[in-house]
Amino acid sequence: MDFHFHMPVQVISGPGCLLNAGERLRQWGKRCLIITGSHSAQASGALDEALGMLRRAGIDPTIFSGIGPNPLLSQCQAAAFAAESCGAQFLLGIGGGSVMDATKAAAWLAANTVTDGEKLFTGQLRHPPLPFALVGTTSGTGSEVTAVSVLTVDRDGHKRSITHPNCYAKLVFADPRYTYSLPRNSTVSTALDALSHTVEGWFNPACGDVQTLCAEKALELVGNGLRWLASHPEELPEAPLRDQMYYGSLWAGMVLNSTGTAFPHPFGYILTEEYGIPHGMACAVFLPALTRRGEQMAPDRAQQLFQLFGGRDDYYRILAALTTPRITITREQIHGYAARWPGLKNFARTPGGYTPEEGEALFQELFLK
Repeated sequence: MDFHFHMPVQVISGPGCLLNAGERLRQWGKRCLIITGSHSAQASGALDEALGMLRRAGIDPTIFSGIGPNPLLSQCQAAAFAAESCGAQFLLGIGGGSVMDATKAAAWLAANTVTDGEKLFTGQLRHPPLPFALVGTTSGTGSEVTAVSVLTVDRDGHKRSITHPNCYAKLVFADPRYTYSLPRNSTVSTALDALSHTVEGWFNPACGDVQTLCAEKALELVGNGLRWLASHPEELPEAPLRDQMYYGSLWAGMVLNSTGTAFPHPFGYILTEEYGIPHGMACAVFLPALTRRGEQMAPDRAQQLFQLFGGRDDYYRILAALTTPRITITREQIHGYAARWPGLKNFARTPGGYTPEEGEALFQELFLK
């Protein structure tokens, strides 16, 4: 029996859960910086509901809406400066994974008045972050419940992650209604991200009993959504299925938080950085290869995964239907990417281990024409 598990985030869930958050947040202070992107916080209705709730509680909000997809470290630094300028005593991040990851970074940078944002990656900033709460508007990243923040470094355009207890939110308000306005492409990509978190954790040799139970729940809920999306290529899911997919992404996030990711995630970063493929879809491109390896190295786990998902053929069919990257990569480019992979901890989390040479061969198989 393996019962190792750690989840210090307080999650408050259900329709309207943010509306009654004023008293909880008021304990942190009277001034708040709300961090958002350019669209989803407003389109989902979450921003308006947050503003009303804060003002009713006597909290003065300032909005920073400068976070883009795959957030730049400089954007997080700008959000930290905004927090300092308005005297924010806590932060509220409203958006998808990019906004939530940026909020984690900004809260820590703001508390330390750091001008060199890359110091964040040392995990050794002197002061703890400002308190922060998160409100998710997508059904995929699970960032609400993880200690991970993934940021893009301006100087080279590469994604880097930091995993640290200071990246845990103090509070999460999980209202699936805020995902109802998500466009189809984002719905598909974020659901694929949740599946990637689940499958990569599932095959991690260190995946224990509690993580397996979380993954089983995620496979059921996220799998239902992906199956529907694959069968209805021009449509959007209705509210009940949206609810399932959102809560499934939180179960998947708890798997990710405990196990970390295997090779699909760092490989997916390259497809996002260089070719603009959305993060979740970019990671899922490599799931068939990981799963085939799981069938070889951990056949019992693979068969259990297929049963939970609805069958082996269904699993591979759905991935093929929803991941369609039409890109070509040269042999020289692939070799250059492989130079980034030695020492990746993600390889140790892959069944049977993994090597940069195997990764290079996989890229050639998928993208060399």
